[in-house]
Amino acid sequence: MNIENAQVQMRKGILEFCILHIISRGEVYASDMLEELTSARIMVVEGTLYPLLTRLKNAGLLDYKWVESTSGPPRKYYLLTETGQASLKGMNDTWQELSDSVNSIVSKTEKHKAAINGLTAVETSVPSVDNNPEKPNPEN
Repeated sequence: MNIENAQVQMRKGILEFCILHIISRGEVYASDMLEELTSARIMVVEGTLYPLLTRLKNAGLLDYKWVESTSGPPRKYYLLTETGQASLKGMNDTWQELSDSVNSIVSKTEKHKAAINGLTAVETSVPSVDNNPEKPNPEN
């Protein structure tokens, strides 16, 4: 198995979800999305973003508006539609379920490794990440 290919496929699998999240904060310019996705190490190829934005618009999940720019041509700003907001909510629910499931499996693996090596679960615990901003995190 090519680990780099697996990593790319995992990132691609959550790219649409991340894009909708970024746009859900308010009107956003494509280059700002690209910058955030790149800095988060989700995406580094510009040629991936624009076709995906077009597909999301054609699916009715987002819309755009043109805004005049003082430093050049007008800029296209993206925003979520009501359908996009509903889709994002569904994706959030799915993400939370997947995240919880994956964290459970990883945790069991770590505990298993610890038992084999004679370590306690505390010594090998993997910090969990609460990916649901609406759900309070008891660790905070």
